[in-house]
Amino acid sequence: MGRSAIFVDAGYLFAQGSTALTGNKVARAKLSLSARSVIEELKAFCSTKAPTGSLLRIYWYDGIRPGAAMSADQTAIADMDDIKLRLGFINGQGQQKGVDSLIVTDLIELARQRAISEVVLLSGDEDVRVGVQIAQNYGVRVHLLGIHPARGSQSPTLRQEADTTSEWDKLTVEKFLSLRSVHQPAMTAIAASPAKAAVPTAETADDDNGLIIAAACSFVADLQEADLQAIEIFWKDNRGVPPEFDGRLLAQTAEKISRRLEKAEMRVLRSRFREEVTKRREG
Repeated sequence: MGRSAIFVDAGYLFAQGSTALTGNKVARAKLSLSARSVIEELKAFCSTKAPTGSLLRIYWYDGIRPGAAMSADQTAIADMDDIKLRLGFINGQGQQKGVDSLIVTDLIELARQRAISEVVLLSGDEDVRVGVQIAQNYGVRVHLLGIHPARGSQSPTLRQEADTTSEWDKLTVEKFLSLRSVHQPAMTAIAASPAKAAVPTAETADDDNGLIIAAACSFVADLQEADLQAIEIFWKDNRGVPPEFDGRLLAQTAEKISRRLEKAEMRVLRSRFREEVTKRREG
């Protein structure tokens, strides 16, 4: 009996998962991930490929902007049992960098140490192929997992190198990934008008404060259960609104009051966000 490990390229999972759901790649901010559900699905798949072995752990590879806090999704993943979160970085163009080299390094080292005999790899990048080759030289079997349509989203040579290939279909992806309810604010029009950007007068302040509170309530009401769970885990070690929600919350509220928010109004908005999330979690 050997041990297995699961390697997940989160960038691939979000990009190709959204394609399976909608037919097109969707921005990650518009997607909601159920961390518990995806981990359960990965473990179930691994058990079909290595039914007699035990799971060493799941390695989850993702990117983060330098100096930024982890997202609620990343925090939720890192907080779970049997998970090792590995972080590359995201550059100024929004591109994920350093993730493939982390995957290759871990693949080779675990194989060299004889720590594993089976690997499930959820990825599509050609750059991880060398890690697959070397791990196989140490006797490790590599099971490549893709998301439909896998042949269009994975390197052909990576698929040829793997010992087995499989793919998740839309029905499987829907178990752990979904579209968030995202409103698109007309921020261009707001920014273009100097009058709209003015500091609120005493006459409008009360009305705007009511709109700000209503915006926070509406935003939280649209969140899915997986989002609420991720936020709750994020708050164990962090304060404020998780970064993947904060920008959208500010933009949607600015649209409602037809101007940018003052710093004091941002504090009110974020405080109300926390109150509303707490109410939903406790209710």
